[in-house]
Amino acid sequence: MIDVRNLCKSYDEVPALDQVSFAVQDGEVIGLLGPNGAGKTTLMKILTGFLQPDAGSAHIAGLDVLDQCAAIQQLIGYLPENAPLYPELTVQSYLRLIADLRQIPAEMQRQRISEAVLSTGLADRLTMPIGSLSKGFRQRVGLAQAILHQPRLLILDEPTNGLDPTQIAEVRHLIRKLARRSTVIISTHILSEVEATCDRAIIIIRGRIKADARLAELAATSSARLTLETGDAEGPGRILAGLPDAEQVSWEQQEKGRINFLIKGGSDRDLCPLIFDLAKEHGWQLCELQREVRTLEAVFNELAAAGGEQ
Repeated sequence: MIDVRNLCKSYDEVPALDQVSFAVQDGEVIGLLGPNGAGKTTLMKILTGFLQPDAGSAHIAGLDVLDQCAAIQQLIGYLPENAPLYPELTVQSYLRLIADLRQIPAEMQRQRISEAVLSTGLADRLTMPIGSLSKGFRQRVGLAQAILHQPRLLILDEPTNGLDPTQIAEVRHLIRKLARRSTVIISTHILSEVEATCDRAIIIIRGRIKADARLAELAATSSARLTLETGDAEGPGRILAGLPDAEQVSWEQQEKGRINFLIKGGSDRDLCPLIFDLAKEHGWQLCELQREVRTLEAVFNELAAAGGEQ
């Protein structure tokens, strides 16, 4: 669906994007994650045709964003951080206006508006002026206009910005529902947003991609936690220290004769299969064995700290 290669963009010689490359498959839900000023919005504007890159290429559904911008915009539903709404219009009038701008045939407009309204839960707000709606419902109107033409690609820039917890939960549920039909990119600096709605995260810091992986892959480490029922920690500890890629082994005594071991790995290799084989070989009474995981916040902070040193 999306193929971006070596994309670059600068403002007054300050790089906003620096050799950005990634690909998105049809049907994926991607979180574009980064701090404010990382280049996320610049990237969204290039993909939607609002900005031209200084170098590199970007294709959507095989179409070039530079040469075939109008055709690409017909495939995209876009919700910018501040949705362009007209407060004096009713929800129904606004969606009719968008349907006209999207050149949806007159005979199809009623059906498309109805589908968008039902998807976003706006059925009982149709005749109300947009200016009288809460921020959560205005955000729903923005989403409704973004999906009105049934886009193949849905791009959402900070979709829950400024919403209260209840509204955030509602919008997240809505995004997951919309993802059944469209590829979705969510640009945000809110870590929980990505964890709640996305399958994969692309972390961008200072205009460069620092990580691109599924959430489970980002969270996984090569370290492992092992709990044995034993009165001897030093014997298993020495054996575990001899594992390939094991950099450090530490342990602590627990109640009921159990000892917890932490085996820190020195590469991306999963040590759990090797540890399990050792447990069988030496007849250890294994209580628990799991790969050590880290939160998305820990991953992000680690990458942000490394990026700040550059």
